[in-house]
Amino acid sequence: MILETKRLLLRPWEESDAPELYRYASSPEVGPITGWPVHTSVENSRQIIRDILSVDDTYAVVLKETGKPVGSVGIMFHTKIATPQEPEIGYWIGVPYWGQGLIPEAVEELLCHCFEDLSCTGVWCSYFDGNVKSRRVQEKCGFVYHHTAPAAPPAEPWPTHYQYLRRDAWKSAGTI
Repeated sequence: MILETKRLLLRPWEESDAPELYRYASSPEVGPITGWPVHTSVENSRQIIRDILSVDDTYAVVLKETGKPVGSVGIMFHTKIATPQEPEIGYWIGVPYWGQGLIPEAVEELLCHCFEDLSCTGVWCSYFDGNVKSRRVQEKCGFVYHHTAPAAPPAEPWPTHYQYLRRDAWKSAGTI
């Protein structure tokens, strides 16, 4: 499935995306604050595409202007907090694209997909303590604070803040 916004295509990851993935995922400013290690090579990124990113409902965030991926978004149905009716959305974007509103645009499209196509009743989102940029994405998209879980090293080295968006709150915000 391919989802489309004004500036983006959200499409499945392809092994040929490995050089672009490595370009952004090798930055120490990206991976660790989202809970995954910095990519070490193009081959490492290719393996991550095969093993992790090539699952249903995980999308490369592709700029229409260039046709190249600059980040990733996904809908996860089985995390510590998610269920099939209340999935969790995750995302990241390469440093050169921070502050351009691309991830809120992508997340809005995922929310539309969750609520309109998948009939979800709510959607979760989380961020590690200190990840202000991620928190701002969630606030722009209508998520509200729900609770904080303590750090759980090594996978979660900081407290995790969970936010939630109910379908009816999304509808009443005029998104659809």
